[in-house]
Amino acid sequence: MKRVLLAALCFTMAACSGSVYSSKEFAMPGMQWRPVPLWFWNDARIDADTLEQQLEHMISDDFYGGCAILPFGKGFQPDYLSEEYFELYSRAVQKAGALGAHMSVYDEYGFPSGSMGAINGSGIPTFKNNHPGHTIKRLVKKEYKVAGPSLFSQIILSEGRLMSLVAMNDSTKQIIGLRDHLIENTLGWEVPAGEWTIMAFNCITDGDPNVDYLSKEAVRLFIQDTHEQYFRRFGKDFGKTIVSTFFDEPTMYRANGQIWTENFNEEFEKRHAFSPELLYPALWYDIGPGTPAARNLLFGLRSELYSEGFMGTIGSWAQKHGIMATGHQDQEEIANPTSVAGDLMKVGKHIQMPGIDKIGIRPGTEDYYKVVSSSAYNWDKSFVMSETYGAYGNIPMDSLYKIAVEQYAKGINHLIPHAVWYNDRKVIFKPELSWRNPLYNKELPEFNLFLARLNYILARPGRHVADIAVLYPIQTLYAGHCFDGPLGWYKGGVEVPGTDYPLISSLLTDEIGADFTYLHPEVLDDRCCVKDGRLIMKNKINTERFKAIILPGIKTISKSNLKIIERAWENGVAVIFTTQLPRESADINGDNAEVCSTIEKILAGNHEGRYAAFVEIPEASALEAALAPVLADADVRFEGPGRPFNYIHRIINGENVWYFANPGSETSAHVIRLDTAPKRARMMDPRTGTVKSVDFMERQGSGVTVNLKLAPAQSVFLVEE
Repeated sequence: MKRVLLAALCFTMAACSGSVYSSKEFAMPGMQWRPVPLWFWNDARIDADTLEQQLEHMISDDFYGGCAILPFGKGFQPDYLSEEYFELYSRAVQKAGALGAHMSVYDEYGFPSGSMGAINGSGIPTFKNNHPGHTIKRLVKKEYKVAGPSLFSQIILSEGRLMSLVAMNDSTKQIIGLRDHLIENTLGWEVPAGEWTIMAFNCITDGDPNVDYLSKEAVRLFIQDTHEQYFRRFGKDFGKTIVSTFFDEPTMYRANGQIWTENFNEEFEKRHAFSPELLYPALWYDIGPGTPAARNLLFGLRSELYSEGFMGTIGSWAQKHGIMATGHQDQEEIANPTSVAGDLMKVGKHIQMPGIDKIGIRPGTEDYYKVVSSSAYNWDKSFVMSETYGAYGNIPMDSLYKIAVEQYAKGINHLIPHAVWYNDRKVIFKPELSWRNPLYNKELPEFNLFLARLNYILARPGRHVADIAVLYPIQTLYAGHCFDGPLGWYKGGVEVPGTDYPLISSLLTDEIGADFTYLHPEVLDDRCCVKDGRLIMKNKINTERFKAIILPGIKTISKSNLKIIERAWENGVAVIFTTQLPRESADINGDNAEVCSTIEKILAGNHEGRYAAFVEIPEASALEAALAPVLADADVRFEGPGRPFNYIHRIINGENVWYFANPGSETSAHVIRLDTAPKRARMMDPRTGTVKSVDFMERQGSGVTVNLKLAPAQSVFLVEE
């Protein structure tokens, strides 16, 4: 029998009741709200009594709410997924259950997910050994330069599967299919006049030990060998003690960023009703005016297959078995995700809890929190995860708070601490966040209570409120991408000119004090309409109503997206362009001239309630000035000098909830205007657990104001009563 997913999960236990928040429970949240850290079983033979003692300390002394066991390192014993391993795992499940705690099934030995121990584990490619035909595939290209008229005869690479065989005229970019000229492995072709490049594209086995992420069949085999082994032994605990599964750092930068799969052409024809073979040269080269559309089709399908193949297959399995699937990509802080995550918003579409990883002290990931939380908003998910603090080193306790408050104010509502280590003498990625570490142990229980209070308020189904939508520029990023880019596979390959959406995110949230939601182009087409002067994203739970849409550095756009934006502008939704204007179509047979004329029309004049602006050099003052008509009566408005607070506004069980946070290094004070005017509200401090009434000051017009002063790393909730 299929289980009812959300009803079985701890996070929604209080979400279906009447009024939602109890001052008593806020002060001391129950076990279900506490953070659940990664627990490395690292470089040691695990002892049953010791693991029970450590788990008891984590829950009783550290105030954690459970754990996700991560086998790690060549010194780990017993053998991964052996009967002895599961006997020890059973002791952990039983102990967690007895303590009222929860567990998440980490799906790998080491990381990234997909090899069953080959990397950061035993070094043995177990999945590859079990299923040698189902590991990562790579697209390779072989070229032949020819001049015509002449006769060309050549044996063509036979390794793997031939995906495309074409010739492209070097001058005109004309592309001719040559598959019909191939007899067995020999190509015979009468070359027309001109200079030509013959290209053969083959999908081959790369040698990487990880599962073919783009293949549902391969991922089902991975699930059979991993997830199913846990369910076979602990099925009665799923949805009770075991509440989620966690994947770690899959990525498409493997195979030199050229991951492919053998059934790509069949999937393409099924979805688009024509063969992609003549488009393949666009993966490496400019093929003329059709390049943006070709790349959107090819890279777009590759991202779909990745999202559906790995994340989607795991998400479906988790839902069927009464738990949630969560996890995150590697290299999420790459502005052009095409050869890394494919489409960072899309990877959250098919799992219950989209996630991100904030690892190391290097900056950058902060500008992508909103991508992942917006993924949840777009596809109506209630929960957003961040794995945080890994490889930071022994940072001060105050820094743990600063990082957390920024994440929760930008949409995270489930922080997974990295990490507790079984063998604390071999901590590879500091800090070690447990009762044993004298740098943290005295303050760690209070910090975990702080995270539990954040979860208690925010980790619930509800509606996000923001005035501004920002179109996620994936169509432009696809159009500007190609294989073998100069940045190399690990850094995304190609830096697409004009890409400014991470900057726009930072300007809005950190300098202007305006929250927003990224709109995915697919969601703009499928879930958005224009009504009563608003662009509305319609969902069962998370319906949002936008007064403005920003097109950040967008050069390439689909006709369907542009029509909705034009309609929104005609009905009073402000349209703001930054850095560059759209000038090319993302569609096959698209009309670039039509794109340009529509943009010119939108920018031609502001009249009859219509408003548009182009901010060619985006900086805070210029963007704020362009948004002035929207910000004048914004949902939340900061009045006063200095950096605004980060904030999030949600409506949960019909009650308005605002969370304000100061992740900066200086105390800041603001008069904050709330366009929504609750009659009564409570101010709830997650650091102390205290609750007091809010003193609002009335203003002329709609809304109320409140004075708020926050020290560094301090944050507060305003909760409507």
